[in-house]
Amino acid sequence: MTLHEQTVSKLQELPESLVKEVSDYIDYLLWKHDSQNSFSSQESLELVNSDFSNYLSNLEDYENRLVRGEIKW
Repeated sequence: MTLHEQTVSKLQELPESLVKEVSDYIDYLLWKHDSQNSFSSQESLELVNSDFSNYLSNLEDYENRLVRGEIKW
C-alpha cells in the first residue's frame, strides 16, 4: 500500500469533525507550497509562520498612542 493510499484510508476512518480540520490543513499546505513559489506572497508566508511574540507589546503601544491622542481609531 502506498503512502497516499494509507493516508486516504486513515482519512476515511476519521469522524466528520476531524475531516474538516484535515481539509483546512491541506488547504494551508497547498497555499504554503504555492506561496513559496511566488515572490509576491513572501510577506504573507512570513506572517503565517510568525509566532506573534511581539503582538501584545505592539497592541499595548497602539492603545497607549490612542490614549495620548497621537492616533485616532
